[in-house]
Amino acid sequence: MTEAARAPRAPSAADPVVGLTSVEAEARRRRGEVNRAVSASSRTYGRILRTNVFNLYNTILFVIGAALLALGRYGDAVISVSIGLLNAAVSAVQEIRAKRQLDRLQLLARSTVVVVRDGRDVEVAPEEVVRGDAVRVRPGDQLVVDGPVLEGAVEVDESLLTGESEALVRTPGEDLLSGSHSVGGAGLQLARDVGAASYANRLTAEARRATTDTTPLQRQIAFCVRLVMVVVVLMSGAILLQAALEGVTLVRVVQTAAVLSGLVPYGLFFLIVLAYTAGAVASSRRGALVQRVNAVESVSNVDVLCTDKTGTLTTGRLTVAEVVPLGGQDRQEVEEALGSMARSTDAGNLTSAALAEHLPGAAVPAVELVPFRSSTRWSAVRTDRATWVLGAPEVLAGAVRGPDLTADVGTRTAQGLRVLVFGRAVDPAAPLRDADGRPTLPALEPLALVALADELRPDVPETIARLREEGIALKVLSGDDPGTVAALAARAGLTDPRPVHAGHLDTLSDAELDAVVAGSDVFGRVAPEQKERIVAALRRQGRYVAMVGDGVNDARALKAAHVGVAMRSGSSVARDVADIVLVDDSLAALLPARREGRRIISGIAISSQVFLTRVATQALVIVTITMLGLGFPYSPAQTGLTLFTVGLPTVFLTAWSRPRPPDRHLLLDLARFVLPAAVLTAGFAVAVYTYLFTTITQGFDDPALRDRLATEFAHYTDLVYGVDPGFVESAATLGAQTGLSTFVSLASILLILFLEPPHRVFAAWTRTTPDRRPAILVVALLVGLLTALVVPTPRTYFGLTRPAGIVYQTSVPLLVVWFLALAGAYRFRVMDRLLGLGDPGRPEPEDPEPSRPPAGDEQPRTSLD
Repeated sequence: MTEAARAPRAPSAADPVVGLTSVEAEARRRRGEVNRAVSASSRTYGRILRTNVFNLYNTILFVIGAALLALGRYGDAVISVSIGLLNAAVSAVQEIRAKRQLDRLQLLARSTVVVVRDGRDVEVAPEEVVRGDAVRVRPGDQLVVDGPVLEGAVEVDESLLTGESEALVRTPGEDLLSGSHSVGGAGLQLARDVGAASYANRLTAEARRATTDTTPLQRQIAFCVRLVMVVVVLMSGAILLQAALEGVTLVRVVQTAAVLSGLVPYGLFFLIVLAYTAGAVASSRRGALVQRVNAVESVSNVDVLCTDKTGTLTTGRLTVAEVVPLGGQDRQEVEEALGSMARSTDAGNLTSAALAEHLPGAAVPAVELVPFRSSTRWSAVRTDRATWVLGAPEVLAGAVRGPDLTADVGTRTAQGLRVLVFGRAVDPAAPLRDADGRPTLPALEPLALVALADELRPDVPETIARLREEGIALKVLSGDDPGTVAALAARAGLTDPRPVHAGHLDTLSDAELDAVVAGSDVFGRVAPEQKERIVAALRRQGRYVAMVGDGVNDARALKAAHVGVAMRSGSSVARDVADIVLVDDSLAALLPARREGRRIISGIAISSQVFLTRVATQALVIVTITMLGLGFPYSPAQTGLTLFTVGLPTVFLTAWSRPRPPDRHLLLDLARFVLPAAVLTAGFAVAVYTYLFTTITQGFDDPALRDRLATEFAHYTDLVYGVDPGFVESAATLGAQTGLSTFVSLASILLILFLEPPHRVFAAWTRTTPDRRPAILVVALLVGLLTALVVPTPRTYFGLTRPAGIVYQTSVPLLVVWFLALAGAYRFRVMDRLLGLGDPGRPEPEDPEPSRPPAGDEQPRTSLD
């Protein structure tokens, strides 16, 4: 059969509409002429897994794991790869959870479609409609295919496609488009274009490209990680080359490589994923379903929010703003007549639904009806007692007897209201159609002006006010008339809703468009591709953009924004491409998500300071001691102490962090904190190591100490003094490593008090905090660390010797000096002065004797404020 023979034919007006037979429908289904898109969703499980497994952090971990595997460090390789897989699993599980939750919501909201098969109505799923079906369209239905009206008249809302909320009436021969909603009338539609060939799918083909913006925090952390990787590679090359020249054993080379690979902050990768996931779960509980875990951090950076009008700021329904009786008419009688007319029509629409909901009255038997048409712009109901007419003022002007209503209508139209005139036929028996059956207006007596308004979502004004308080600008992009959009924006709380007609935007260059977008907040008659251009213009200006939309026409703009936000009640395409879905259709859910994102940024920034200080300290210690020729300062087992000094603290600090504005100078602030801490900690640690290494080495020259030292260290080194030539160096190295690890671990735990100072004594880097949990954590970590140093089993696991008085006699006094030196370096900003760094706005630390106590409601701030 040829394609021409297969193509469905629209029957003529004289043909009865019997639809397809079941046999014909099955044949077309087998040929693939079925209403199923090529890709049901851009959020497939496979894509989610690929995105999370092969990101930057996990790729680094997998490469390190492969390198360790090649060196024979199977245990370390497993740890590296396992952390990468755990990262991927945690984030993927959250995104899959979000997808499944959204799929369940969509399934609950999905309705069936009625098609004519074998001459009778049959209910089928939307994906079971085939090309050539006759689809029955009723008020409230969402259209699932493209094709012309076969019979009847259907009033459709195409706002999800065009952004324009004005309903349009389609008559036989005129096309209905998939994605639009039937709001009035009834009829049959021919399923001409189905599946991927439909308008909605063609419009969103480009929007379904998988693109993900990295957030500012991700980019900054990625820079730090790359820097650490470069340092590790250079150090590894230099130290391993030195080892090769000195003839060090392969086992020693592998141990050294394992320690150097440990400089890569594995835990930071996992912490970021864990914080994102916890934030996504918390935001989802408050109505913002996070589909990409980094979106919860990204939304905290937003400084401009672009939103559609219909379906986002408004509910998509109309409300009666005012009924103004004319000519001394009784208000109660007029409102009851108007409500009765709305209830008596058999072709309901948004207007009749609003009138019936807000006004009294009861349905009465209709002798004759004239449904609303976009071509006539009026409707009428004739009963046994009266004939009522409702229509546009300019259309009814010629038939209305009485005073001029232009001024009253103009005043309300300027306020963004839709104004109609309600009248009564002077002659109740006057016909409503001429001899040819065309609607005709009788002479009318005006009864009232009816002003209708788009119904704002109840929480919109308060939400916009709170967004403005947080420094977020709002821009409304709508397909509606600019004046109507401006009036609604004013009702929503925009302070300067002067509208821009988007009709001329396509003629502007990028620079000209940037100027228009920067100076205007309300845009009307905006086409889908223009929304995307406006978002791009904002991004060129350095703004961090969130786009809120609900329709197919918003999909490209949602993808172009830093954060795409969709309404649950909107189109499935908008939900697919969005980073966040508002499950209750409330913009207010963005505010808790924003606070959660800021809390995450604060926690990860503090944790990064801890991680990077540890990395920089270890790197400096390794380089310095290697250059001094005093052995290698760490064994792979000893690096496990970072569990107490970095791993556990950062998990708790991130969980306890408070929402703070993103730090625009995060890298500089990291340098300001990390460099002094790393330099001083490494300097004192090298002093401890050198002193102990030298003291133990010299102890073997003292006959009074030699036998005791030989017996003690033979247990740890598995060597024999006087037989194995490397015994003295191994003993001195192990003893010095124990002192070094003890000092660095204690200093790292105490470093938390500089980040979260419980008292002004510690407030050299930042201001004090009322939260006592970090201080309690420090005490608990110190107890745990000392237990690990004293109890034989954990001490042996970490590769340390048993406690010796000389270790603590050396470490504790130096720890006090270290604390005072670091406090002075932070308080007097020694690093800033040495490097000539400008101040990006970090708050001064508290004076030892503050001139006034903080107010009860004053929140402590850190360097991230």
